[in-house]
Amino acid sequence: MWFKNLAIYRLTETFTLTPSELEEKLQSFRFKPCSPTEVFSYGWTSPLGRGSEQLIHQSNGYIMLCATKEEKVLPTSVINEMTAEKITEKEEQEARKLSKKERSELKDQIIFELLPRAFSFSKKTFAYIDPKGGWLIVDAASAKKAEELISFLRKNLGSLPLVPVSSKEKPVSTMTQWLLQNASPADVLIEDECELRAPEESGGIIRCKHQDLAAPEIKNHLDTGKQVIKLAVTWADRLSFIVDENLSIKRLKFLDLIQDQVAETETDSAEAQFDVDFTIMSQELSSFLPRLLEIFGGENISS
Repeated sequence: MWFKNLAIYRLTETFTLTPSELEEKLQSFRFKPCSPTEVFSYGWTSPLGRGSEQLIHQSNGYIMLCATKEEKVLPTSVINEMTAEKITEKEEQEARKLSKKERSELKDQIIFELLPRAFSFSKKTFAYIDPKGGWLIVDAASAKKAEELISFLRKNLGSLPLVPVSSKEKPVSTMTQWLLQNASPADVLIEDECELRAPEESGGIIRCKHQDLAAPEIKNHLDTGKQVIKLAVTWADRLSFIVDENLSIKRLKFLDLIQDQVAETETDSAEAQFDVDFTIMSQELSSFLPRLLEIFGGENISS
């Protein structure tokens, strides 16, 4: 349940739906497995897993959601090979070259014929809404995956005013200065991993792992104009993560101070443990997110 990535969005209007109202609106969009001729299926499933029917889980005002996407797997090489054979066969039969439209239609026909026999796989995407803090947080490593969930939720609710969070200062400039000056805020410890990019449009990228970022070779790259677009840090001995130029958080880990808090709480069921984990995680992030923005000059409200 613990989020490994944070795609952070600011709700631009107060989220007024109660958990029961939200549950009711999502009911019509429950996940259904792909039919034999569907390429993919997307819908809501219980955050608690197969043993539960409820589509949301709320704790202390935080509301957890889980979207499931099932996709059929059709190897491109197989489709292309079968399409080429079909095109050749038809062209020989009719003694003419097929048009681009006809070739496309043949390809679509082959995909349609293969779909019922295709393997499928499914992936879950978790997110939670913090109405009081005004956040929507998606556990997604890519903006595309986060936007897919948000677009689906917006469609289900009719509207969902929000924007990706942004800061007054550019994270790239701030993180670059941290390394140039070998200094960072007191609660931010710079670790041993970063990604540097030259400012030119097609500028080169340098990835450093297990590297002393205060070393002269790193400073040389910065002195020639390269900027920090990703940086591994630890915050307040509580969280470790990589922050990027868009304030997305990757490879998030909740450290011992938090895990000890979890271990001290006794539960008698998987659902109770989920509730404990979610409560501790969401409360921790409610403290972290304002500080994250503060570190980068405060929130850019106009975003």
